[in-house]
Amino acid sequence: MVSYLSSKFISLLNKQVPATGLGLFRIGYGLIALQEICFLLYFNHLIFDPIPYLDVEFPMIPVFLGFWAIVAICVTLGYRYQTTMLLNYALWILFVNFTPMQRDFDGGFDTFMIGAGFFLLFLPADKAFSLDNLRYKLSTPFTHYNKYTQPTVTALAYLLPVAICLGFLYFDSAVHKMFAQHWRNGLGTWLPATQPYYISALDMSIFLNQKWFENAFSYTILVFQFTFLFFFWHRYARIIYLLIGASLHLGITLSFNIYPFGLGMLCFYLLMIPFHWWRVIGNFFVAQQPTLTVFFDKQCPLCNRAILILNHFDILKRIDFKNAQDFASNYPTVAEISSETLLKDLYAVDSKGRVYAGVQTYAQILQNMGYLKLAGVFLSLPLIRQLAEKKYRAIADTRVRCDNNCFINTPLENNTWYTQLFEKAYTRKPKSFTRKFIKILTLFLLLQLNSTIHFGLIYRFKLHNPLLTPLAQASNAIVLWSTTFVGIVPHALYLHDHFAGYDHILAITYLDEHGEEKWLPFVNEQGRMLAPNWGRVHSMWANIAVTPNIDNFRLKKFIMKVTAFYGQNLGLDLNKTVFHIQMKKISAPNVWERDLLYKNLVGSWTNIGSVRWQGKAIQIDLPDDINVL
Repeated sequence: MVSYLSSKFISLLNKQVPATGLGLFRIGYGLIALQEICFLLYFNHLIFDPIPYLDVEFPMIPVFLGFWAIVAICVTLGYRYQTTMLLNYALWILFVNFTPMQRDFDGGFDTFMIGAGFFLLFLPADKAFSLDNLRYKLSTPFTHYNKYTQPTVTALAYLLPVAICLGFLYFDSAVHKMFAQHWRNGLGTWLPATQPYYISALDMSIFLNQKWFENAFSYTILVFQFTFLFFFWHRYARIIYLLIGASLHLGITLSFNIYPFGLGMLCFYLLMIPFHWWRVIGNFFVAQQPTLTVFFDKQCPLCNRAILILNHFDILKRIDFKNAQDFASNYPTVAEISSETLLKDLYAVDSKGRVYAGVQTYAQILQNMGYLKLAGVFLSLPLIRQLAEKKYRAIADTRVRCDNNCFINTPLENNTWYTQLFEKAYTRKPKSFTRKFIKILTLFLLLQLNSTIHFGLIYRFKLHNPLLTPLAQASNAIVLWSTTFVGIVPHALYLHDHFAGYDHILAITYLDEHGEEKWLPFVNEQGRMLAPNWGRVHSMWANIAVTPNIDNFRLKKFIMKVTAFYGQNLGLDLNKTVFHIQMKKISAPNVWERDLLYKNLVGSWTNIGSVRWQGKAIQIDLPDDINVL
C-alpha cells in the first residue's frame, strides 16, 4: 500500500498539466479577499471600535485595510505574486489574531482563507493570467510572443490543495454531523434554512416543503463529505464530485447569508475542473483565425514592448502581430506603403483588407479584443482621438531603433517558492525531495487527525480522564497552532448544540423624532438579517450575541455596538433616541415540519427592554434571564 501511494505520488508529481485553473483560482481567491477587505472597511467602526465612532481604539485601521486591499489587488492581478501573497497571508493572520475579528466576528471564514492562502504561497498560481508573466516577457522584448509556450505545472498543484483544504474539511465536518440529530434525521440542510437569522432574501420554501427532497439532499451531503477525500482523485469520479460540490456551495452562497464562506469553498472547485475542459472552453472562446493583423518595427524596443503588452491582454487571440520587415510584403494593401513610412507607425489590416495606422491601430486592437471594445470606441471619439494622436506623434517621432546589441537580454528569473522547490530541488534530488515532501504531507494529516479525534470523538463522547489531561492540553496547543497558521480547525458548524433551545430571536427598533417606531436596518420585522449585515456581522449577532443560552453580558456588549454604529449612520442623536429590544419566539425542531420558515417569519414581536445613551455611557434595561421568557 505504501509503495503504491508513493508511486502514485511520484506519477502525479511528474505529470505536467495546464496552469489555467490555478490562474483562475488565484483570481477568485484575490477577489474574495478584496470583497472581504471592503466589507471590513465599511464595518470598521462596528468591528474594531470598542464603542463605534465614540471610542476609536484603532484609528489607523482604515490605512492598514487600504494597504491590504492593494495587496489583494496585486494577488488578483498576479503582480509580484510571491511577495504580495506572503503579505496577504501575514495580514490575514495579524488581523485575525490581534483585533476583535476572531473573538467577536468570526464565522469560520478566516481560518479557511488562511489555509487557502498558506497553500497559495507554494502554488504556481502566477503562471497563468498574471502580470508577472508579462514582466518575464518584457525582460526579453525581442523574443517574439509566439516563442512563449503554454505554461504547465505539476498535477499535484491542483490535487493537494483540494485534498487538504476540502477533503480534510469535509471528512471532519461529516464526523461532527453524525452527532447531530437533525443530520441523522435527514434535515441537516432544512433546519438552518428555516431560521430567519440564517437565510438570504431568496424564498426557498418550494424546496423546504418537500421532505423527500430535504432528506435526499442531506444524506447526499453526508455521503459526499465522507467519501470525497478518498475518491475525488479518480478522474471520472472527480466530475461527479465537482458537479455535486459546486452545486452545494452555489446553493449555500445564494440561500444563506454566509456568502463569503460559500464563495471561498466554491473557488476551490476551479481546481477540480478536468484539464481537457479548459481546452474545450478555450477552443470555444478563442478565435480560430485572427480578425486583425498588426505590423511593427522589430528593431524598435518600444514597439516590441508595446506588442508584448497588447498580446498579453489579447486573451481571445484575435490579433496577430507580425514584424513589418519580414511579413508586410505578404499583404497587398500593406505592401503598397513604402518601407520608410511603414516603420514610422504601427499599422494594421483587418479581415476586409482595410488598413489602419497610429492611434487608429490601437483603437482597432482594443475593439477586436472584444472585452475592451468600449475602450477602443472611446479612443475613436473625435476629441479623445485628437489628443491621443498628438501624444502618439510625440512618442513615435522620438523613439529610437537599435542595432544587434539590443537583442542581447538577460531574462527575468522566476524565483517563486514553487520554482525553487518543484522545478529545482526536485530536479536535483528527486528521491530525497519526494521523501521529505511525503513527510510534510503526513504532518498535515496528523494535524487534521488531532483536530478530528480530539473534538469530533473524545469531546463528543466525553472521554475525559485525569490521566489524559496532559495529552488533551498538548492537543489543544497543537490545534491552536494549526488553526492560526494552516487553517486546520474543527468544523462543527450549525449542529444540534447550536440549534437546541434556539427558540427566540432578538431585533432592535427605535423611536424617531416624531415618536414613530422604526426598525434598525439590521434585523427586520421578519427576523431576517438585512444586507450588508451578512458574513461576520451575522456571525456576531446570530452565533455569539443571540444563542440558545444567551449571556446577558455579551448580549449587552453587542447591543451597545449595533445601536452606536447604526445610530451614527442614520444621523440619530443618541442622547435623545430610545431603542427597544424586541423578541420573537421561533421553532428549531429536529423533525420535519411543513411551512416552518413561514411560521418563523410571521411570528409577533414583544418589547422586552430598552436602550438609552448619555454621552459615552449606555443604559440597557433587560430581564435578568432572557432564556426563560
